[in-house]
Amino acid sequence: MSIFAAIVLFLNALFNVFAWPRFFARVRNDARARDAAGKATPFLVVHGVLLGVALLLAALSAVAGVLLLVV
Repeated sequence: MSIFAAIVLFLNALFNVFAWPRFFARVRNDARARDAAGKATPFLVVHGVLLGVALLLAALSAVAGVLLLVV
């Protein structure tokens, strides 16, 4: 069962690492990302926070997966 859990954690980490940065690149180029003065809008800030959380969860998932296999 721990091998299955480790695989799920690794898949979660891979998904977050590959999907979220690509999504954020599209968000950054969206017209709603900056106002007329070029300042970041809440739309961009919120998605930046979501990207950060997703990458943090990816790192934690990878570490947990390794710990499941090692311990």
